[in-house]
Amino acid sequence: METTHRPAARVICLDAARRLLLLRWRDPFDGRWLWEPPGGGIDPGETPLVAARRELAEETGLDPASVLDRSVPVDRDFRWNGKRFVGPEHFFLARFAEEQPALARTGLLPDEQVNLGGHAWIFPAELGALPDPLEPPHLPSVLAALVPDGP
Repeated sequence: METTHRPAARVICLDAARRLLLLRWRDPFDGRWLWEPPGGGIDPGETPLVAARRELAEETGLDPASVLDRSVPVDRDFRWNGKRFVGPEHFFLARFAEEQPALARTGLLPDEQVNLGGHAWIFPAELGALPDPLEPPHLPSVLAALVPDGP
């Protein structure tokens, strides 16, 4: 299996009730499902913050200005679309004043439109009850690093 290092940025979104936004993706290679926060690759010339804000807007339609200028590095090792992705990603925090803000898929690429199966606003205590794997599996500790006093 090909191993790829792709700089990436992700956004942990918290709503007014302190729910966490997760997107449910279907791997086009093997059809397996997973949940993860919005985010993706950092384009050439982008900073991690700019990439996080762009990805949030593209994947959710949520206000990119809500992404705070502070991140924690997270080592990733996961498989997607027949490739193994390794290396650190920048995880940022975004807070929203309303509960479960509505999402828009208008910024997704055609293959993303096909493979995005939905989304959910989930309380951190419910992460272990997800029907599909969570990426990264240690997301609660990432959340704790971004919000030391609790979400």
